[in-house]
Amino acid sequence: MNYTYILRCRDGTFYTGWTNDLKKRVKAHNLGKGAKYTKPRRPVKLVYYEEFTTRGEAMKRECAIKRMGRKEKEEMIRRAKAEEKLQLCSRQ
Repeated sequence: MNYTYILRCRDGTFYTGWTNDLKKRVKAHNLGKGAKYTKPRRPVKLVYYEEFTTRGEAMKRECAIKRMGRKEKEEMIRRAKAEEKLQLCSRQ
């Protein structure tokens, strides 16, 4: 599986990337071994991700998210959290 993800940095900024091992990649960012951008902005928190079958799909989505404005990203994160809560409620 391949993932496109958004991290919220300590300073409130967002970082978008892609990986094939989400847990390992977030850990690497928090150890200062991720991206140059996130190293001085640790700790980072995973706030959004999408799953893709191919690396190319994940990379294409990363580019699309990077072109979005901050408000668009915040709305996308908010909607995903709301949907997650709905899924949790429907399981109970």
